[in-house]
Amino acid sequence: MRLWVIAYDIADDRRRRRLAGVLGRCGARVQESVFEAWLNGAELRALLTEVAAVIEPSADAVRAYPLALRHPSRRETLGDQPGAARPVGYWIA
Repeated sequence: MRLWVIAYDIADDRRRRRLAGVLGRCGARVQESVFEAWLNGAELRALLTEVAAVIEPSADAVRAYPLALRHPSRRETLGDQPGAARPVGYWIA
């Protein structure tokens, strides 16, 4: 499981709201168009498939960046906005 930063620039308000809903189900919003999410490879692929169904590739942009962060305490944060909490436990199927 790895921490991902997902940022987007969506041209249309309706698509932007839909995408924010999709990302909000699996991650924490840390800025207006930036989310953090702890995802394994299968979860990331499933999320990106869902994102691809929402966006218009010729007008929108979505980027997912992996962070080499082994523990949340290594993240530096200024301000009161909390980041995505690492899940306590999960099942490997």
